[in-house]
Amino acid sequence: MLRVVNRVLLGLAGLVLVAVGGAVLATGTGLSVPAWFPWDGSRDVLLSTADRERWRDEGWWWPAVIAGLAVLVLGALWLLLAQLRRGRLTDIVVDSGDGEAARLRGQALENAVAGEAESLEGVSGARVRLTGRRREPGARVRLQLEPHASPAATLTRLTSEALGHARAAAGLPVLPAEVRIRAAKHRARRVS
Repeated sequence: MLRVVNRVLLGLAGLVLVAVGGAVLATGTGLSVPAWFPWDGSRDVLLSTADRERWRDEGWWWPAVIAGLAVLVLGALWLLLAQLRRGRLTDIVVDSGDGEAARLRGQALENAVAGEAESLEGVSGARVRLTGRRREPGARVRLQLEPHASPAATLTRLTSEALGHARAAAGLPVLPAEVRIRAAKHRARRVS
């Protein structure tokens, strides 16, 4: 989700900057611009004195400007904090049975699940990422299947074997998982 928001915002910002910059550059170099364009000469300014002072005496102007800038700042802060937030669990809290909690490294569990998933028949590649909270983790699994593999059988074996073993090893009551399956690209076979 964050990746999509980043791409959309960057695309929109780039589009606006290129459009405005190109228009101002075209006007400044003396190229012909359409009649509706607000700036039509190389000596024209972007904001005249009358334009800058037009709304100054209105009662709604300054609250609207401040509210707009506050929304912009809050949106930028939200985006910055979303960038800094980790999407991957570094460790999982495991009940050791003696009243103390042990920590299991997230990357170790990810590697174990990925290794077991890759050993399943018909799987040519697997990537696992743990998400969620330390006491209630979830998993995102991406599988790349060979052309002859059955997605339903592979998914059943993945949930019962690889994810089941991980859940049991970590002592978790449940390990929700989102599995994305993709077919491996292959060349067509020649028939002789």
